Amino acid sequence: MTDRTDGHAEGQGRVYQSQGDQHISEHHHYGGGRPERGGPDSVRRPAVGRPPVVLRDRSEVMERLRASVAAERGGQVYVLYGMGGSGKTAVACALFQEVALQQGRVGLWVNASDRASLRAGMLAVAADRGARDAELLAARNGLRPAADLAWAYLHRSVEPWLLVLDNTDEPEILRDGDWLRTSPRGTVLVTTRRAAARWWPGAELQYIGVLPREDAALVLRDLAPDSGTTEQAARVADRLGRLPLALTLAGGFLSWQVIDPWTMDTYGDRLDGDERVQLIDRGADALSEADPRHLVGLTWQLTLDTFEARRLPEAVALLRLLARFAAEPLPLTLLDHAGIGAVLPRARTETALRALLDQSLSELVDAAGARCVQSHGILLDSVSAATPADLVTTLDTTAVRLLDAAVPGVPDAGPHDPRLRLLVPHALALLGHVGEPSAADALAAATRLAVALHRTGDYLSAWETARNAADLARRHLGADHRAVLAARSRAGRALFRLGRYAEAEAALRAVRDAQGRLFGAGDPDTADSGYGLQLVLANLGRRDESVALLRDTVAARRSALGPAHPLTLRARAGLLETLPAADVAAEEGGSLLTLPSECERVLGPDHTVTLGARHNHAWALYLLGRFDEADREIRQVVEAYERRFGPEYPVVLAARQLLSRTRAALGHVDEGIALMTEVVERRERGLGPEHPFTVASRRLLDAHRSGGRRP
Repeated sequence: MTDRTDGHAEGQGRVYQSQGDQHISEHHHYGGGRPERGGPDSVRRPAVGRPPVVLRDRSEVMERLRASVAAERGGQVYVLYGMGGSGKTAVACALFQEVALQQGRVGLWVNASDRASLRAGMLAVAADRGARDAELLAARNGLRPAADLAWAYLHRSVEPWLLVLDNTDEPEILRDGDWLRTSPRGTVLVTTRRAAARWWPGAELQYIGVLPREDAALVLRDLAPDSGTTEQAARVADRLGRLPLALTLAGGFLSWQVIDPWTMDTYGDRLDGDERVQLIDRGADALSEADPRHLVGLTWQLTLDTFEARRLPEAVALLRLLARFAAEPLPLTLLDHAGIGAVLPRARTETALRALLDQSLSELVDAAGARCVQSHGILLDSVSAATPADLVTTLDTTAVRLLDAAVPGVPDAGPHDPRLRLLVPHALALLGHVGEPSAADALAAATRLAVALHRTGDYLSAWETARNAADLARRHLGADHRAVLAARSRAGRALFRLGRYAEAEAALRAVRDAQGRLFGAGDPDTADSGYGLQLVLANLGRRDESVALLRDTVAARRSALGPAHPLTLRARAGLLETLPAADVAAEEGGSLLTLPSECERVLGPDHTVTLGARHNHAWALYLLGRFDEADREIRQVVEAYERRFGPEYPVVLAARQLLSRTRAALGHVDEGIALMTEVVERRERGLGPEHPFTVASRRLLDAHRSGGRRP
C-alpha cells in the first residue's frame, strides 16, 4: 500500500484499490440525523403481548429456572422445547419478569426466529450493555463480527443478566456466526421446537408439554370464569388436547360472548360436531391423527363462524390477510392504507383488529419502537391452509400492495432504521405464499426493501433479503425473469459491501451477462449490474477494467435515463474519483470538473448524489494540486456530512481524512495531525486497530507527523 490511502466515500460504498492504494470511494448510505441504536427498550421487554393471567402447571420448571439465574451462578444454557403452542414463550416470559423485578438481573429478550431478527436483537443487546455507535455501525456494515461484539459486551457486563432467545425454531442460524455462547455473567434461555441434542451441546433441555387435566381446566376458568364449572372446563380441555394455545383461543372466545353467551358444554358440543379444519405446523415433526395441534384450527374456526354470525366479516377477512404475512411483529402502520379496501373497508380495520385482540387471536406488541400486531405461527398456518381458494388471489394482491406502500419508494441514505428490519420476514413470507400473478410485484417490493437496508448500512440483512427473495420467486418466475435478476444483482452488491469480492464478482458478472443477453447492453438493469461490478473490479486492483466498465455505465444510463437522472450523475461522479488526475480535466471535454454544480442545480445541494460529487470533486482537486479549492470544498462537505450523519460514520471520517490532507498540504500540519488523530481514534473504536481502514489512517497520520505530504 502506497501513500495514496484516503478513505474517501462516494457512490455505493466501496474500498477502491488503485496501484496498491486503498481508497474508500463511495457513500455508506446513512444520514438524516443522529444514529438510532435500537436502544434498551427493544430488548428489555419480552416481545410478546399479554402474558398469561396465571402460569399453570409450570412450578417445577420455574423452580429449576429460578435456581439457574440465582445471583451467584452463571454460564448455563437452558433450552425449553416442545410443540408449537405449548407455552414455551409463556414460561420464558414469566421467568424474565421475575428476574427483572425481583432478582436485580438485567433481562434481555431477543427474537431468534430468523437471521435478521437475531442479528438485530443481539446488536441491540450489545448497545444495551454499552457498545458505541461506531462499533454497532461497523457490525451492521459487516466490517466486524456482530456476534463477537455482542458477546464481548455480555462478558464485560457489570450487571448479571438473563438472555432469552425466543422462537429459535431454526437453530442452524445460531451456528452461522456462533451466536450461542456462555458467560459467567449470565444465563441463556432458549425456546424452540427443535430438540435434537446436536443443536444444543452442553445445554440442559426441558420439555414443555401439554397441561395436566386440572390445570388445563383452570386456564379456561381463568379466561372465562362464568362459562361453566371446573369439570365442564376439564371436558372441553380434554377435547382440545390440553394444548395451551388452543385453550387460550377457546377462553378468549368464551369470554367475548355477551348477547348470547356460550357455556362450556355448548362449546364442547360444537367442537365434537365440526372437524373441518386441519392444521399445518411448518417446521415441526409430522402430525399424528391424535396430535392436539389439529384442534387449534377447529378452535379458531368456531370463532370465525361467530364473527360471521354477528356480522363482523371484517375480522375474518383481516385474520386471513394477516395469515399472508409472517408470525412476527407486523407494524400497524402497514394496515393503515387505502389498499386494504380490497379485502375489508378501511374504516372497519380498527373494529376488526379489536375483535381479533379480544378473542386472543392476535396481540399488540412493541418492536423496534413501533406498535405491531402479532399472531401465533400455528394459528396463521392453520388460517392460511383453510382460506377458500377463490379468496387467495385478492388476499395476495392486497398484502403485496400493503408491503409495497410500507417500503420507501426511493430508498436513500439514512440512519440505521430498525423498523425496516421488521418488514423482512413479512416480505419473505409473502413470497412463500403468493402465486404467480403476484410474485413479480412481491419480489420487486422485497428487492426495494433490500436496497433500503443496504442504504442504511445493514448489508447482511440486505444480502439475505435479496438472496432469499430471489430464490423464493424463482419457482414462479424462472431464473431469467427481470425481477429475479434484479434481486440477484442487489445481493451481489451487498456481498461486495461485506468484503466478499470474489463472490460478488462472480454473482454480478453472471447477472450482467444474463441481463445483456435478454434485455440488451444499454438496459438500465444491465447498467446497474455493471456499476456494481466495476466497484468490485476496482477493489480487486483491475483499474483499467473498472474504468472502462464505469464509462460504459455512464453511457448506458445517459442514453436510457437521461443526463440529469440521479443514477447517471452518480456514475459520472464515480469517474471524478477513479480517473487519474491528468484524465479528469480532459474527461467529457472538461465538463466533469463542473459536475457538482450540475448536481446541485438538478438535485439540490443536500441530495446524496450532490454531496458525493462534491466529495469526489474535492479529491480530484487535491490530486491536481489545487489545494485551496480542495480545502474549501471538503470543509463544506465535512460540515454537511456531520449534520446529516453524526461524527462516527465512515463517510464523515473519510471526508475528515481528506480535509487533513488539504490542511497539511497548505502548511497547517498541526491541524492536519489533530484531524487525523481523531480519525484514527474513531476508527480504532469502531473497527479495531488492525482493520485496513484503521491501518491506512494511521499511516497517513505518521506521514503528517514526519512532515511529509502524501500525494
